Amino acid sequence: MKEFGPNIWIAEGPAVRAAAGFHYPTRMAIIRLANGDLVLWSPTALSDDLQAEVGAMGAVRYLVAPNSLHHTFLGDWQRAYPDAKVYAPPNLPEKRKDIRFDAIFSDEPVAEWAGEIDHAIMWGNRITTEVVFFHRESRTAIVTDLIQQFPRGWFRGWRALVARLDLMVAEEPAVPRKFRVAFTDRHAARQSLQRVLTWPTDKVVIAHGPLISNDGQAFLRRAFRWLAE
Repeated sequence: MKEFGPNIWIAEGPAVRAAAGFHYPTRMAIIRLANGDLVLWSPTALSDDLQAEVGAMGAVRYLVAPNSLHHTFLGDWQRAYPDAKVYAPPNLPEKRKDIRFDAIFSDEPVAEWAGEIDHAIMWGNRITTEVVFFHRESRTAIVTDLIQQFPRGWFRGWRALVARLDLMVAEEPAVPRKFRVAFTDRHAARQSLQRVLTWPTDKVVIAHGPLISNDGQAFLRRAFRWLAE
């Protein structure tokens, strides 16, 4: 695992296969709360080594699925930590009936980590309703699929062409075109974005792309300029 700031770490997981044969890298964020409890964002594949590293940091109390696309390994972690509280975005419980979900994100703060982790639900998207997070101590925003950048050569053949047209391999991490089109309720999306842009963001974690270590708020403003305008 890599320390990304005070009480936040990043763990890289294996690539997973998605629709149409596209392969995506996976990344998990681990946040340690003031009381020592751990919040696991978008858990990656569970292994003995990773479980040992996480266990040495604190007690796993919360498992977080940030959107309805990032849930592949959630059940494995729940079996490993049956007492952990599992948080889901809207619509995921209907998709994964095999997982016990303890709470669904709403626009209200989460009581267990209020004052330490903020969140904003990006409403109005037809592909998925993503929850964006902000870890106050490290001033880190955490975004899942709404911003992406894959390395040149990651995709081959016709998938490489699709990725280029979709802005998945743009010069700077960007919101893929498919997600832009899927924001059919722009008014709701802009209200959500306004909340994200109020955070004093220094760093940004994205699931599929480079880690942003400085000027995070300016980065987010550039990435979502098309929506803000």
